Amino acid sequence: MTAVRGPGERNWSAGPYAQALRTGQGPLFLRRDDGWLLPLDVERWCAGPDAADLSVLRRCRGAVLDIGCGPGRLVAELSARGHRVLGIDVSEAAVARAVGIGARALRRSVFEPLPDEGGWGTALLIDGNIGIGGDPGALLDRAAALLAPGGLLLAEAAPVDVDERVDVRVEDGRGFGGGPFPWARVGVPALLRHARASGWGAVRQWAVAGRPFVALRRHRSSSRTASQSAESVKRPAVISSHRVRKPSGSSVVADA
Repeated sequence: MTAVRGPGERNWSAGPYAQALRTGQGPLFLRRDDGWLLPLDVERWCAGPDAADLSVLRRCRGAVLDIGCGPGRLVAELSARGHRVLGIDVSEAAVARAVGIGARALRRSVFEPLPDEGGWGTALLIDGNIGIGGDPGALLDRAAALLAPGGLLLAEAAPVDVDERVDVRVEDGRGFGGGPFPWARVGVPALLRHARASGWGAVRQWAVAGRPFVALRRHRSSSRTASQSAESVKRPAVISSHRVRKPSGSSVVADA
């Protein structure tokens, strides 16, 4: 995704992704240009939080922003636990489903102006959403601007050692899909490298049911230099053929 809504939003807002969210079922994939398919776990996204999700929610502090909240399962659960929470996503279908289960959600890209910028206690990048925009460094910088001083970023990494930035398409495995858009996948080592380059420090690492997570906190007075940003953009992606359990679909929610 770019600083404004673009082709990525259209792919998450219509076609196979919207249909999968309406039914709560796949199959659904991200397809690379070389034909490799990454399964998207639609059924899990549309269910209630599982043990891995709950391990993340227990670590949330203060007001929570769920970036790419999808059908809203985490937003709804956090609200039930008494958090002030907002989900954002670019998908109209995801927003509608999230609002339908009582989640407070807004249809918006993370790179657009958002409510309470600089005031969130915790931000979430779960279900592969570290891939949004195809540039983890830029996304980490944006997350830092959204959090209050000392705020916590809880991110899910790919369950394999990969650092990949490529164009992908959302499709249903039967030849129906949308246009290409940039996406990234990073395993824990790569996520930590990108985090350090953006001024974040790792607070904790853990895994549940094969899903690895990292808790990050921004170093005080830290800012990413222009040279670091350029290096991140230029660094060649590592293309891996490992099959992972799933990435996250950038889903979204509606104004509530």
